[in-house]
Amino acid sequence: MDPATYSIILPAYNESARIAATLEKILAHGTQRGWNLEVIVVDDGSIDGTAELVRGYASKHSALRLLENPGNRGKGYSVRNGMLHAKGDILLFSDADLSSPIEEADKLFAAMAQGAEIAIGSRWVDPRLQIRRQPLHRRLFGRIFNLALRIILGLQFKDTQCGFKAFTRRSAQTIFPLQKIERWGFDPEVLFLAKQFGFAVREVPVAWSHREGTRINPLRDGIRMFGELLRVRWYAFKGNYTAAKVVTERL
Repeated sequence: MDPATYSIILPAYNESARIAATLEKILAHGTQRGWNLEVIVVDDGSIDGTAELVRGYASKHSALRLLENPGNRGKGYSVRNGMLHAKGDILLFSDADLSSPIEEADKLFAAMAQGAEIAIGSRWVDPRLQIRRQPLHRRLFGRIFNLALRIILGLQFKDTQCGFKAFTRRSAQTIFPLQKIERWGFDPEVLFLAKQFGFAVREVPVAWSHREGTRINPLRDGIRMFGELLRVRWYAFKGNYTAAKVVTERL
């Protein structure tokens, strides 16, 4: 059998200050592990030269390529764009700041080798792995949001929002064409669809460190994310996902 190929997707918005270091770490780890690797940076309408920097970097590294969104569309749109253009057997998306070090991908891939079709990094399965925790107000918002998604979507994961998730090609090609949420609330929708389709999801404890410069506003974006949970439930109630599921299963 041919060795597995890996796609690492990095959604990026105004990441010129740290994207080069991130790319160096990913490429170095991929080389060390002997991965057949592609790295896809999805630029979300950056205005700080992120795209130009990545384009120049890609000219020297054949494993790297750049996708550019039509303006600023959101993290969910960026992840979906990268997933739908990826060529790997295993597809992982990570935050561009590597809040979870790329070495933690080995844990996700090991879970998939043991039968998981989706492996999601978690900060709360083993909180001792957190190198630097979020501020208290962010943690409080996270716990309230987690309770809401348990009630509204029936998801029982400890952490849906960690930006470190891996998918088999089959699960990615099934889920991401159906994804509708384009901003911060896309993670619960993706996991809700995984549940709808019966994919085996493993929650894996990973090392994680809070990074300064996060663009999420707990109040404004929190209200929007709660609304997006209700939208996912509404789409499911209307049968949008069910109809798509039937079509997909016939392919």
